[in-house]
Amino acid sequence: MFCSLVFCSLCFWHLLVFGNSDTVKTVSVSVTDGDTITLQNNDSQLQDNYLLSWTFERPESRIAEINKGARNFLIHDGVPDGRFRDRLKLDNQTGSLTIMNTRTTDSGLYEMTIKSKKDDTYRFTVAVYAYLIAPVISSDSSRCFSPLSPCSLVCSSVNLGHATLSWYKGISVLSSISVSDLSNTLSLPLEVEYQDKNTYSCVLNNPISNKTTHLNTTQFCHTCAVDSSEGHANCCDSVEAVLRLVVTALMGVAAATAMFF
Repeated sequence: MFCSLVFCSLCFWHLLVFGNSDTVKTVSVSVTDGDTITLQNNDSQLQDNYLLSWTFERPESRIAEINKGARNFLIHDGVPDGRFRDRLKLDNQTGSLTIMNTRTTDSGLYEMTIKSKKDDTYRFTVAVYAYLIAPVISSDSSRCFSPLSPCSLVCSSVNLGHATLSWYKGISVLSSISVSDLSNTLSLPLEVEYQDKNTYSCVLNNPISNKTTHLNTTQFCHTCAVDSSEGHANCCDSVEAVLRLVVTALMGVAAATAMFF
């Protein structure tokens, strides 16, 4: 996937004017982990004899520069910590900077400064979000559920960053949980009644994408079946087993009482 940041067609620029000569232009852009983005100014070709520099996060962290007069074109992809190594491309004509195979650690402020007859600064606030994988719905597969007890489920997802996990009943949100740390795991429980015919889904989303997993209640919430070959109920639900014992005991007491009348 290639995301090209073009001034005229894809981005909304905010122009702040300081005096009559110097300008600062800023823009925000969001992409998904693994995309390629191109950060460029609105000029198709720069004037002769200019100095251009690209920095990341801090003014002293220079990652690329052009000295048009001296015909020097340099990429410092080892700065600040080698995160951009072999992933930067500099256009010698327009000064645009391309970042290939983006990572979440590439998020931050990029600044392009052009020094010529007047000084221009272009600032790009880049947010790279993790690629989302559809969340997983699970239950205790060793258990069966009786009509008297709810079916307990869990929706989960791993390796996230700035994402929200939500349970939906139809189009209404039942519950949600968010995370901003890439190393965290999200888990969200849900209980469904045996004869509930509503539509449920688990949705994982961030500011630019989402993934949905729909709940199939018959897959996870199967009822206890009678094993005809054994002649008894094949059920793992302890609550139902206790109820059966109680009913049997009451019937025994009633029978014993009837013998005395």
